[in-house]
Amino acid sequence: MHIFAGMVYNIFILTGRMIKMTSERLKKQIQFVLEVDKLKNIFRMTKIHDGTRRENDAEHSWHLALMAFLLGEYSKEPGIDMLKVMKMCIVHDLVEIDAGDTFCYDTAGSMDKLEREQKAADRIFGILPEDQGRELRELWEEFDAMETPEARFAAAMDRLQPVLMNFLNEGGTWKEHNISKAQVVGRNRRIEDGAPQLWDFASKLIDEAVEKGLLRE
Repeated sequence: MHIFAGMVYNIFILTGRMIKMTSERLKKQIQFVLEVDKLKNIFRMTKIHDGTRRENDAEHSWHLALMAFLLGEYSKEPGIDMLKVMKMCIVHDLVEIDAGDTFCYDTAGSMDKLEREQKAADRIFGILPEDQGRELRELWEEFDAMETPEARFAAAMDRLQPVLMNFLNEGGTWKEHNISKAQVVGRNRRIEDGAPQLWDFASKLIDEAVEKGLLRE
């Protein structure tokens, strides 16, 4: 942590005269941009499509944003703010820089998940200028609450993506942790809240995964 902070500081020091011309706002924004690069080192339980390695949070967030853009027509509620959905997808896992990834089927790990993530949100979003930090914090909280049409659709993407990956990589995380169909359905049924057609698609994949032996009945 100290080494990274020193590197951020040196970026400004090495600019010489430019440091005097750099506003405090820009310093905070650049510091945040560099800080969130750490998301590339937070690895999830889900493996990529060919099963060769685990995906990192940055890859996952990019994938969700692209999916939201492409699959927006399947939103349960038409006319949602797709830019807001994509922002949520990009922001939703930033807290894992400090809190780490919590496996969605890990009941023990989920017990203190909220506490860890709230603390992480305080620090990470607090790096930014107040207005931007507040905006990102509110997007993160809205995503987590899943009470708005945009949040429900973003959450649908967050659940659909691992189903796709586990189906493609021959059961991946499902097999590794002996996950059952009931667990997968219970976790992912919320897709229906944001995109019923995509839940219909996902539920068929889950059934096929059971038939192929990729998922325990």
